[in-house]
Amino acid sequence: MNFPFYIARRYLFSKKSHNAINVISAISVCGVALATLALVCTLSVFNGFQDLVSTFFTAFDPQLKIVPASGKVFDGKDKRIQLLKNIPEVALMCESVEDNALVQYQGKQAMAVVKGMEDNFDELTPIDTILFGRGELLLHDEVVDYAIPGVQLLASLGTGVRFLDPLEIYAPKRGAKVNMANPAASFNSGNLFSSGLVFAVNQEKYDGSYIITSLQFARELFQYTDEVSAVNLKLVAGADVDAVKRKIENVLGNDFRVLDRYEQQADTFRIMEIEKLISYLFLTFILMIACFNVIGSLSMLIIDKRDDAATLRNLGADERQILRIFLFEGRMITFIGAVSGIVLGVLLCWLQQRFGLISLGSSGSFIVDAYPVSVHWGDIVLIFVTVVAVGFLSVWYPVRYLFKKCFYR
Repeated sequence: MNFPFYIARRYLFSKKSHNAINVISAISVCGVALATLALVCTLSVFNGFQDLVSTFFTAFDPQLKIVPASGKVFDGKDKRIQLLKNIPEVALMCESVEDNALVQYQGKQAMAVVKGMEDNFDELTPIDTILFGRGELLLHDEVVDYAIPGVQLLASLGTGVRFLDPLEIYAPKRGAKVNMANPAASFNSGNLFSSGLVFAVNQEKYDGSYIITSLQFARELFQYTDEVSAVNLKLVAGADVDAVKRKIENVLGNDFRVLDRYEQQADTFRIMEIEKLISYLFLTFILMIACFNVIGSLSMLIIDKRDDAATLRNLGADERQILRIFLFEGRMITFIGAVSGIVLGVLLCWLQQRFGLISLGSSGSFIVDAYPVSVHWGDIVLIFVTVVAVGFLSVWYPVRYLFKKCFYR
């Protein structure tokens, strides 16, 4: 057995001549464990919210979305796009055109994003899970075009789910200058009638601004022919999204971008990742403060074991071996605290998942009743490495300094 490690283990678990050293050592382990537990729980809560938010997008965003690398639209008849139909993992392709427009209803106005979809849009995603109302899932018929607006947009316009008058949609003509004498001549307009349905994604970005309608209406409104803003893809069941994405990127080249669901909501998830990173950095700083307890415990241990060190030196132990005894002592305190904190943190997360110990309140305004948590093992590895690294580095210089000061002054 490693001689310095054996002595350090005896020092850690045996009773010291001064009981205060035992107490401080226990406090040091508890401090590291609590900081580790806080890291595990905090990062798991962020993971839980991220997983929760991602479930809201699955009914609105496709599995893969092809957009132009530059500009707003591209030719939907491009040969490279048509080649995607030959990829066996692609089950469905749906073209879409979307752009900003002004919506007016009985004198009330709001800015909106008109999203024109092909008729197979209902097969692209399980959109029926976010639809409310009593109507038929149609975007157009032989006579008129229909609208499926976001629930918050309808609220801002002051209309119900089944509005009697049509929504008046206005979009500026492409390349035309505004005629100040007759501003209306500079806009294209069209009417959308109620389908009897609205959607609610529980996200302001969608519910407060989007209107789903037919592709043909959007093209006429924005003066497009074969252009599309995106080609949306649904993959066959069990397909590897990342592998299919790489395959499509190889087919399309650099003129297009292929976005998965997370990349389609890059801004939302980037904010959550930044918040998670900031929390990780703050808690790591708290961990560094907790390590001062370890330094205090080792300082008292070095003073208490002066006679033992002299005895070991007389028995043939050199300075390096004696120094490693106290370094091992600090590392064991850190290691035990890290393992204990991770175990307790994972246990607490499991209890939160199972029983919802910490609730979000009883107001009923939240989507979930308790804080969502999701333990990612990559985070657990990162936390363990962080705690061990911070603990090992924090004791290295103080132990060397105190050792030389106490034994070689």
